[in-house]
Amino acid sequence: MLDQLPVYHDKIEKLKGPIFVFGASGFIGANLFKDIFKIRKDCYALTHDATKAWRLKLLNVPFENIIHCDILSNNSVQEVFEKYKPQTIFNLAAYGAYSKQSNVNLTYETNVLGTVNLLQNCTPEMTYIHAGSSSEYGYNCTAPQETDRVEPNSHYAVSKVSAAYLLEYYAKAHHLKTLNLRLYSIYGAWEEPDRLMSKLIECARAKTLPTLVSPDISRDFVFIDDCVEAFIDAANGIDSKTSGNSYNIATGLKTTIGDLIETTRKTFSIGQQPEWGSMNNRKWDLAEWYGNPEAFQQDFGWKARTPLEVGLQKTLQWQENIDYDQSVIPAFQNPKLNPVITAIIACYKDAQAIPYMYQRLVKTFNQLKVRYEIIFVNDNSPDNQEEVINQICDKDPNVVGISHSRNFGSQSAFLSGMEIATGDCVVLMDGDLQDPPEIIPDFYEKWMDGNDVVYGVRVQREMKPHIHFFYKSFYKIFQSLSYIPIPRDAGDFSMIDRKVVKELVDLPETEQFLRGLRAWVGFKQTGVPYVRPERMFGVSTNNWAKNIWWAKKAIFSFSFAPLELMSYAGFALTGLSILGIIWQILAKLIFFPDTPQGISTVIVLIVFFGGLTILGISFLGEYITKIFEETKKRPKYIRTRIRRGSKSYKTAEEIRTLVKQLRK
Repeated sequence: MLDQLPVYHDKIEKLKGPIFVFGASGFIGANLFKDIFKIRKDCYALTHDATKAWRLKLLNVPFENIIHCDILSNNSVQEVFEKYKPQTIFNLAAYGAYSKQSNVNLTYETNVLGTVNLLQNCTPEMTYIHAGSSSEYGYNCTAPQETDRVEPNSHYAVSKVSAAYLLEYYAKAHHLKTLNLRLYSIYGAWEEPDRLMSKLIECARAKTLPTLVSPDISRDFVFIDDCVEAFIDAANGIDSKTSGNSYNIATGLKTTIGDLIETTRKTFSIGQQPEWGSMNNRKWDLAEWYGNPEAFQQDFGWKARTPLEVGLQKTLQWQENIDYDQSVIPAFQNPKLNPVITAIIACYKDAQAIPYMYQRLVKTFNQLKVRYEIIFVNDNSPDNQEEVINQICDKDPNVVGISHSRNFGSQSAFLSGMEIATGDCVVLMDGDLQDPPEIIPDFYEKWMDGNDVVYGVRVQREMKPHIHFFYKSFYKIFQSLSYIPIPRDAGDFSMIDRKVVKELVDLPETEQFLRGLRAWVGFKQTGVPYVRPERMFGVSTNNWAKNIWWAKKAIFSFSFAPLELMSYAGFALTGLSILGIIWQILAKLIFFPDTPQGISTVIVLIVFFGGLTILGISFLGEYITKIFEETKKRPKYIRTRIRRGSKSYKTAEEIRTLVKQLRK
């Protein structure tokens, strides 16, 4: 059943392409895209919905047919329109239809401003079909005609009415071909598992019934295939007479919950009696909520042709065919099946490499079919890094740019990005492309297997042999000196689960050595071998002095061996000194009375013990320095700006508020 061509496949062939489906990660959008894509490979799924993209993943949509687009950003919309030049646009992107979507501002931004951004980029040659809602009628919900007064009873309904008026305005004033389809209660394959019809069918398979509201509540249930056909008919049949209109997509039949349950019991031979009122009525439940589809039938020849009992049977068959319990429900509940990966790139003098890093990251994430967030941290670089990052932010709302007030170092840059990262895991990378993005799929596979930290192990460095030897030697020494097991040849390049990120960000230390702290916090960890290439552009900002500084930072942060070494040396030399004194006395008095007296022995001993003392004091000074730095409690970094897509946060108050929101 899942591979069958839709009965309206000939209508799909008539659509003008390329075809855009905005909101393709949602229930109706995924079905519309799925059916069109079976016939037309010039159909593209556009999505920026972070909660529902699991459908596209389970549908195995090729990554080249998935376009990330934020309709709240006119730059983002303009870019995809210019690149793909769509001729048919279906807009099913919406927010606020479900009780869990309670952000009022986002409701209006998505449903109104997002619609404006799409319409502004349309031309009269294009066809634009909009998913409206029967909620637009609100209190006037009893079989209304499209010319009847709308009486919206929620913010969502008001936003949808506003969008309908926008379509009418653009049709008349700008001669665009637009239609608004007011959808009633659509049900069927790929609907959210916690919705009424999905729960009803899930229970019906077990010969039971779900919790129920009052039996008098009514709906107008439209099967998903009929709904998809309505969109296709609208796109093929729109003309100058119908452009700008709103139409009801309904069966015209009033079906109460009591009718629905009785039909379900008969269709699936369920003996259990319903328990009415076992679930409280919702505030939007109405007793006379059904539609009048006559206008759309007359103008476009469409009619809902799937009886309720047939739609229920097809929904049950779909659940059984895709192994509903083991596939859809976990995908809906478990973000790891459709994760957001945040790449955090510490950048200093990397302006040339950043565009290449961005392109390779996006290609890698698209091949993995995962959603992504990319955070570039400009650690006060003297080149034009900030300008380059701004250009990427302008065209991709998934990119974040952070600017620091001075150069705080790569460790602070990583922490600055980790604090505001929204992904289910983060990938730490240097901006010079010595950490290849193409290794991320190997990290991802290990992370999906249950590892909380996956780090890169440098099996080979593309550098001079003697330098490679010193690096290998340092990691070997560091591993043997450290008081915790630290992986050998493992740098900052790693994938870290969100729960580990939270622990690292919350650590109070001012001076942090992440690859050591990453091991210190524990959790399940594993490594992935890779070859570390040379820089693509410029020369390394590291030198011998900086490498020695890094080595000291690592050792004095995670090892007490220098102090222990001085203790052992003190005990040993004290013992040797006592033995030497005894020997001198015995030699002078008994064994060698003529032992020569000279200053050279004294000088050697003074220099030796003096050097040893200074070395011990220097070791002690390193630890005291770290104590001194920690007691000052200075911030690890200071941000001067955060750029998220087209929005910029510059003042300290704006930045603090944003960080607080993102850390919830």
